[in-house]
Order: sequence, then C-alpha cells, then structure tokens
Amino acid sequence: MFLQQLGPLAFGKVTFVVFILTSTVSVASLHVDTDKGRRKVVHVLEDDTGAVIVQTAPGKVVTHRGGSITLPCRFHHEPENTDPDRVRIKWTKVTHALQFQDVFVALGRQQRVFGSYKGRVFLEQAGPGDASVVIQNVTLEDYGRFECEVTNDMEDDTGFVNLDLEGVVFPYYPREGRYKLNYHQGEDACKQQDAILASHSQLHKAWLEGLDWCNAGWLEDGSVQYPISHPRDQCGRKENPAGVRNYGYRHKEDERYDAFCFTSKLNGKVYFLKRFKKVNYAEATKACARDGSAAAKVGQLYAAWRFQLLDRCEAGWLEDGSVRYPVVNPRSRCGGSQPGVRHLGFPDKKFRLYGVYCFRGNEEEPAGGSEATTAANTTRTRRKSGDGGVPGNATKGI
Repeated sequence: MFLQQLGPLAFGKVTFVVFILTSTVSVASLHVDTDKGRRKVVHVLEDDTGAVIVQTAPGKVVTHRGGSITLPCRFHHEPENTDPDRVRIKWTKVTHALQFQDVFVALGRQQRVFGSYKGRVFLEQAGPGDASVVIQNVTLEDYGRFECEVTNDMEDDTGFVNLDLEGVVFPYYPREGRYKLNYHQGEDACKQQDAILASHSQLHKAWLEGLDWCNAGWLEDGSVQYPISHPRDQCGRKENPAGVRNYGYRHKEDERYDAFCFTSKLNGKVYFLKRFKKVNYAEATKACARDGSAAAKVGQLYAAWRFQLLDRCEAGWLEDGSVRYPVVNPRSRCGGSQPGVRHLGFPDKKFRLYGVYCFRGNEEEPAGGSEATTAANTTRTRRKSGDGGVPGNATKGI
C-alpha cells in the first residue's frame, strides 16, 4: 500500500531544482560547521529569474566506520506555496555496476527505509526544502555514491553525493599463494578479513601516500591494478613512470589475481596477548577465546595500526593463519626503516614460534588476568609521501 502511495502524483505543475555540486560560487554563507561528518558550508545565490538555487559543498562527505554522516541535499520549488506533503524524496545507492539500490523514500509524513539501512537512515529535517538524510553507524558497505531525487508531478531533479571513508588499503593473498583469487573469491577474502574490495580512488590515494606493491589485485569495479612508487625492472620495467598500473577489466570468473582490500576504524581494540611462551596457531586462537576475544583479522590489524597507532615489534598469529606485526615507529631489528604492517607469510600452524594478536569488540566485557599492549605514545613519523600513508613495501615479508 505504501509503495502505491509513493507512485506518480497528479496535481498542478511545480518547478524546482536540486543541486549537489562540487564547485561553489559563494554569495552569502548561511551555515558553517567544521565538525567532521557534517555539512561544511552551504552557499546561496539567486539566478536571473529570482529563483533560489542552493548549492551544498563539498561534493563528497567524509566519515569513518561507526560514525554518523549527513548526506546534504536541498531543493527549491515554485510556486512557494506548494504543499510539501506532495513532494517525494528518494535516496538510492549507485553500485559499481551502474545499478541503483533503494535506501530511503518519503512522501510527506510517510517514510520507508530499505534493507541494511533500516534503523540507520533518517531525514535531517532542517527546514523547508531540506531533503538531506543522516546515516548512523556507517558501515564499510556504505562507501560510494548516493543519488538524491526530488519529484513533484511530472517535474523532478536529482543530485549526487559521494560518501568517503577514512581508512587504509592493504594487499591480500591467501595461504594457497599469490594469484589464486578470481573476483568473487577476492571479494569474499576481503570480507573475511573485516574489509571490502578497495575502489580505484582508494588505491590511488594509498599510492599517493606511499603504497608500493608489485602484485596485481582485484578492485571493487572488476578492474585489476597495482601501485608502484619505486619503478623497477621486476615490476613493469624501471623506465615506466611511477603510478597505479592498470590491467583493465578482467574476466571475473576465469582470471586470478590477489586483492586490494579497504578497511576503516574499528568498533573495538586489537592487542598483543602477552604470554610467557610462544604458541602454535591452535593454542593462539584458544588463548584469545579464553581472554574473551578472538584472533584478530588482517583488516583489524591494519585498522589498529592506522587508528590505534598500534606498535609492536613481536610477530603474532592472525585469524587467517598468517603471522604479522605492526610498526608505527621504525627502529633497528624491527623489520626495516619504514612504518607498516610486516608480513611473515603463512607458517606451519604447528610451529610454536609466535605470539598472537587478539580483537575485542567494544560490546565485549574484558576478561581478568590479561594484559593488552598499548598504542605507541608518540606521533606517527611523517613520511615523504604524506602523513598517515602506507610506505613502500611496508607489508612485504622481512
């Protein structure tokens, strides 16, 4: 019944326009809010007809996993006495396959939220002409492009907002070795490590921050790429310029590569579980369970390195059977001169040579008798390639 009521409307013609633009021509600033996750500036101007056009800036909004964010969208319609209850507002998510996923729709006081957005998406309701929505408890899957559509009778207009997430990109391959994943397996592998397949823009940003990796991996759009900061013969020829190398769109079923994953801020904490002796993989997972936690996933360790500034010069088991450790402040005998997450590969699970990194969610109560490591208490070293990035070969084995 509700969907039928949200169908085409029959009443007088109304003209309006919706703008969500990346460029801004400022005449008067109506609202300034520098808090992260909120609309930064709204500028208003008038065109030659006197109709008010509202521009929202910036063209993308940025938050992190678990945060709340406003997707800005405003509209003006004529005549101004048009019944606002006859204006339909619809938000959709644009997927990488150029398909649309319903998020939210409202007609007057009637509203409906779809799928995983239920209980998380609400109209901001900041006044007349406001079609903005608030997304709470943002997830990794919320990353991407959203469309705001406002409809009245036969008139409609749309605008787009890009939702970006603060996070970190990391290369991933399974125990079976490199170039073993088709697209769908790469997608699943990232999800199993508390991440999603990275986008081209996320990988490009990681490259600008110093990521250098000589193995090609899947991205979320089905392309295969890899970032090179230091050109060399074994990585596409030394004469080629630095950049993100692109193999183009590959066959998602038949071709196999690694994966580039993206993760964001944790809803919990990663820590190195202190023990008096080294453990094998089975003992490591049991030790985390006894401590009220679980063995950390690869994406969780990268997020802890980036956001917790977790710094530990001790190798530990992770949930996937790999052995890694995070270094924020490089030092001698700690795996090289660059910050990053060191990767020692996938040793025999029977070896008692390592510790273990555990993850405890915020909702979980800590168990007694354990001691977690603390994040480094110094500021992350600023890199040549940019603050907060993953340096060249930071994830390679040592």
